[in-house]
Amino acid sequence: MPKLKTRRGAAKRFGLTATGKVKRNKAYASHILTKKTSKRKRNLRKSGLLNKSDMNGIKKLIPYM
Repeated sequence: MPKLKTRRGAAKRFGLTATGKVKRNKAYASHILTKKTSKRKRNLRKSGLLNKSDMNGIKKLIPYM
C-alpha cells in the first residue's frame, strides 16, 4: 500500500498532543484588536483543543503527525 500524503494546509494549522488529541489555534486574533479587551486577546494567544466530532476527520488529513 502506498504512503499517504499529508494535507499541508492542515499540517500547518493543527498539531497533536502527547495523548493524541488535536491542538488548534484560536480564531479572531488577527485584526480589529482595539475593541477587544486585553484579557480576551491574551486568551486568544493560547491554543485550544479541537472538538471531538471534528477530530477523526482532521486526523485523516495529518496521518503521520
